[in-house]
Amino acid sequence: MQTLKQLLPLLVLLVAVEKGTAIWCYRCTSATPGCGDEFNWRGIGYLGEACPEDDDICVKVIERKGTQETVTRDCLSSLQGFRTDIPADKYEGCRPGAHDAQLAHYVNNSIKELDVRRDHFSKTTFCFCFLDHRCNGVARDGASWRVATALLAVVGVVGRLLQ
Repeated sequence: MQTLKQLLPLLVLLVAVEKGTAIWCYRCTSATPGCGDEFNWRGIGYLGEACPEDDDICVKVIERKGTQETVTRDCLSSLQGFRTDIPADKYEGCRPGAHDAQLAHYVNNSIKELDVRRDHFSKTTFCFCFLDHRCNGVARDGASWRVATALLAVVGVVGRLLQ
């Protein structure tokens, strides 16, 4: 029981500090070495950046056309200014991009090779995560590893107290 009383203020402090800061996300594209589908944070050379907004979400955008694949990792607030295909449901997990019928139809370019339209990719997938810092570096769905670790720690402490 004494151990729990000592750990409780520390856990409250950790939760308070975590909530008071913005989330950190990797911000790169697949043109950066290590930032493609096979992610390697050593390849991109840094451990991410703090997002501009306190309640931000990390995003991994996967765009495909045939065999070509482009991966973009960024904060949601940075993408909202120019992306109109962000899905309405931004909860943890992956989902297809929203269809926008008006996407780049104002462009009238006579040079076919210049792709100034945003509908170049045939399939766009958005993966959202906000339960852990730098969570857009991994290719997984579901809960964060930090939540699983915290649950295991709580189970371990409770198990020791009950013995």
